Amino acid sequence: MNSQVRVRFAPSPTGLIHLGSVRIALFNYIFAKQNNGSFLLRIEDTDPERNFDPGAKIIMQDMAWLGLAYDEGPEIGGPFNPYFQSQRSRVYQERLDILKEKDLVYRCFCFPEELEKKRKRQLALKQPPRYDKTCLGLSENGIQENLKKNVPYIWRFKIGETKKIFINDLARGQIEFDLQHFSDFPLTRSTGSFTFIFANAIDDMVMKITHILRGEDHISNTPCQALLFEAFNVSLPIFWHMPIICNVQGKKLSKRDFGFSLQDLKNAGYLPEAINNYLAIIGASFEQEIMNMNTLIKTINFNTIHSTSSIKYDVEKLNWVNHQWITQYPADKLAHKLMPFIADKYPQIKNLDKTILIELIKIIQPELKTLAQAKDLVTFYFEAPNIDKLMLANFASSSEQITIKAILDEHVKLLESPDQFYEAVKKAAKQKEISIKIVWQVIRVLLTGAPSGPGIKELVFILKPDEIKKRFAKI
Repeated sequence: MNSQVRVRFAPSPTGLIHLGSVRIALFNYIFAKQNNGSFLLRIEDTDPERNFDPGAKIIMQDMAWLGLAYDEGPEIGGPFNPYFQSQRSRVYQERLDILKEKDLVYRCFCFPEELEKKRKRQLALKQPPRYDKTCLGLSENGIQENLKKNVPYIWRFKIGETKKIFINDLARGQIEFDLQHFSDFPLTRSTGSFTFIFANAIDDMVMKITHILRGEDHISNTPCQALLFEAFNVSLPIFWHMPIICNVQGKKLSKRDFGFSLQDLKNAGYLPEAINNYLAIIGASFEQEIMNMNTLIKTINFNTIHSTSSIKYDVEKLNWVNHQWITQYPADKLAHKLMPFIADKYPQIKNLDKTILIELIKIIQPELKTLAQAKDLVTFYFEAPNIDKLMLANFASSSEQITIKAILDEHVKLLESPDQFYEAVKKAAKQKEISIKIVWQVIRVLLTGAPSGPGIKELVFILKPDEIKKRFAKI
């Protein structure tokens, strides 16, 4: 590869960005970085009626959150401004006019309802549904008559059905397409706007894109775009049609699946580093699975890509990756990430002493799979657990409870010093011949409601002595 490598991520702002799109953006970014190339963001917003995210503000925020900084695109500009397709109609019109001059396109006046009837008829006859070139044979008089009547029309590209098209794919090598299986495709809509296939191909030519990494679902329109490159005598980029992300049942990931959209994962408390890490390793095998972006850039090998149509999305594996990243975070940095999630349930945490806050975060950090779990894991700090004798009986007999109560009553005066309290209780338990394990379990139950979890010293440090005494009184 050379320094002229140029790749692009070209999302449509018709909905929230989903995991498949994030993975495509990620691999384009990694490919560009590996080859000292340029990574472009281009917004395919040629269908204004379906625009969910005007101005692509959410897309740009998501890209920034993921750390996928683009070299050219909206707001930062570049040599091929503008990077919104809705603002590039002049470019497309100029190219369409050239195709008219070359007699490679024609007007199609067929109504959508008429085309749908023909499609259904072809399917009923077990024929491939293709446009039958009705309007290609229209006489000039017929065309002018329709224009006088203001009959809506689109422009179609003429396909040479005896030809074959070849593309190079990083995973599949050379792919051959026989054009007899394709039909003359639309370049415009009846509104005068330009289709995805046309605008996309023109922009890839004009913006000098050298490699196109996109979803497997686009492979069927690649021959049409290849024909457009050929029509303008422009070399075709190298492709990688990436596998579609499926759920564990093997079905294409949908809105019903948790984590379909990036927003799902952000709201649930997944870290951007973990999402990038996970999406980079699924569908492949790595000796070391937890990798930051710099390591991913060094590790991903585009020369050993295997051809597969789909890969499975496993939430449990994502949880594991996210947990690994959370445990690596410095407590103060993690506290900043956790604050919105905890404050949603306990707004008073914003006023917590920083030293106590950091210790509280350190206590729950080993248990966190997602950031959103923090609000429940810190409940013990803000709310005394609901404990009764029946619950304590699960961990200590009546006589053991009496002994533990005596030990606690004797040593509560040491609560100001967690180390002294810990050692004194440990020594007293040995003297009274009671299992220290049982003592620690009962103390944890009294303080947190659970027999396992935070260390005793840590609990005594962050909970105020008066609060601890109240909780000890439950035994």
